[in-house]
Amino acid sequence: MTQPPPPPPNQPPDPQGGFGAPTPPPPQQPPAQPEPGYGYPQQPPAPQPEPGYGYPQQQPYGYPTAPQQPQQPQQPPQYGGYQQPQQPQQPVQPPYGYPTQPQQPQYGGYQQPVAAPAPAGGGKKLSAQLQIVIAAAVAVVLIIGAGIWYANSGGGDGGNEAKGSGGTSQGPATGGGDTGGKGLGGGGKEKPPADTKSTMTFQIAQPKVADITDVSGSWITDKAFVKPGVNSLVGYDLDKGSVLWTLPLTGQVCGASRHVTADNKAPILFEATKRVGPRYYQPCTEVGVVDLNTGKLLWSTSVTGGSAGDQKARFTEVTLSGATVAAGGTDGGAAFDLANGNPRWKPQANDQNCYDMGYGGGEGLVAVRKCGQYDNPNVLIQNLNPTTGAPLSQYKMPPGVKYASVISTKPLVVAADVGETAGDGSGISDFFSIDEKTGKLKAKITADADQYAARCRATEVESCTQALVGNGRLYVPTEEHEGSTGEYGSETNEIIAFDLATGRTVPEKADAGDKFTYVPLRMDGGNLIAYKAPPYDQGGRIVSVDGGTMKETLLLENPANKSIHNVESSFSLNGAELLYGDGRFFISETLVSKPRENASPNDIKEYLIVSFSVAH
Repeated sequence: MTQPPPPPPNQPPDPQGGFGAPTPPPPQQPPAQPEPGYGYPQQPPAPQPEPGYGYPQQQPYGYPTAPQQPQQPQQPPQYGGYQQPQQPQQPVQPPYGYPTQPQQPQYGGYQQPVAAPAPAGGGKKLSAQLQIVIAAAVAVVLIIGAGIWYANSGGGDGGNEAKGSGGTSQGPATGGGDTGGKGLGGGGKEKPPADTKSTMTFQIAQPKVADITDVSGSWITDKAFVKPGVNSLVGYDLDKGSVLWTLPLTGQVCGASRHVTADNKAPILFEATKRVGPRYYQPCTEVGVVDLNTGKLLWSTSVTGGSAGDQKARFTEVTLSGATVAAGGTDGGAAFDLANGNPRWKPQANDQNCYDMGYGGGEGLVAVRKCGQYDNPNVLIQNLNPTTGAPLSQYKMPPGVKYASVISTKPLVVAADVGETAGDGSGISDFFSIDEKTGKLKAKITADADQYAARCRATEVESCTQALVGNGRLYVPTEEHEGSTGEYGSETNEIIAFDLATGRTVPEKADAGDKFTYVPLRMDGGNLIAYKAPPYDQGGRIVSVDGGTMKETLLLENPANKSIHNVESSFSLNGAELLYGDGRFFISETLVSKPRENASPNDIKEYLIVSFSVAH
């Protein structure tokens, strides 16, 4: 088989400045120069570069349910059998991704017409002009009713379509949405401490590097915070920051799973040899599993095949599902036995011009498979048997999709930029809620890129941040907007939720409050763990948001001290990894670079890791 030629090797982006409320862009500087910190009254931001790896989940994942036989379509599906219904244009757009709640339900984006009062006195004839007006109103009601039926029927055999703010079929959701969130949420492990005030426990300086170096990936265990260094993996004491162990590697870490086992085993990718000069990147070919408790490399291996031919296959990301480690990239996909590294499958050299770009892990294993020509591909979402790689179900993405990202495998939720219409670098124009058992579309959610803040790396399957799935809902934050006072510097946002069965927003939302901005990190049972990026005169906060009622509980509050605030704000919100667990909050870099030659003593110091903690 002739594989489509791989694109040029990925080059890491330049590091970013501090996060929080946006600042006017500073003069262009070399990569190592940080931008001003967050929180000061600022201007709307330019689109930010893509973030690094997302925020690792520390919970173990169960082995997928028994495989089901794949359903073969009777004819080529129209992107998964879904046909997009024609929707009437909505005249008024609700603000910031969340619809106002009317006194009576809205359907198809329109409010039900109010019946005109009956004329006083009986037997009085209506004027011809009034008869025409009433006839026109009746026609509008019939058209709307037909549109509602068509939208809710999914256009035949497809799923529901619902648009976010500014869309045409926004309305209250069924299911969890009409219960006021009761019965949802709760069950999380993270509990508020007696004193939520935190202290900065340690800082780790950035390592010296010859050029921009990717250090994506981080994990928390009960004893260590683990982070890639230069050609190594390092475990730091949770409270002191002292080095507990160092694992030397043959080359730089170039991929890290956000999923780990119950006993803290994590898959990684790394380069086979060390870099010998600036911008001399080595192929990312080695797959391994690390015991995060001991710092031992349990096994490592590589495979050939796919478009790499007799050479080692190159990978860009790695994940874990049950007892299977899966790695994907432009040379194709491979999977390995977690226990010993034995291959379960390898990239195929003759596979009908198709290859697995990557995999989403966790409770299930889902492949994003690309077929056809490089500039006009077909992208397939396949729920796999993790042991054999056999598809259990398949959904064909719509035309115009070149890449897709897996947000959750069970339930199956995928994000994509259809026709490159997002326009903001987020990689998301639509979310797709798919039945992982049948491959049928349940709901398509159109997300206005100007109003939603979730992000996905276009070329990586499991890289989305600020989009969480739980309780049968998809949770996303809105973009920042002016606060309740309308004053400069009061910018804030909300977290809203979509019902995965209908695609419609639910009534409940979480409001960050003036001057704070929500950044969802991960699910904790039925709750959301979120960071609240602060203004210039306050510290950041970690909160638990009930996934049903959307009420928040404070877990940790960082000091407002200016010097500590400067350290917290020295990281880029879209380029840092934020992890929270058991009263400890870690912020770490995904990219480090060579210091500027003309660095000033007044420059903000840059760190690899900063840790905050409440009293234990």
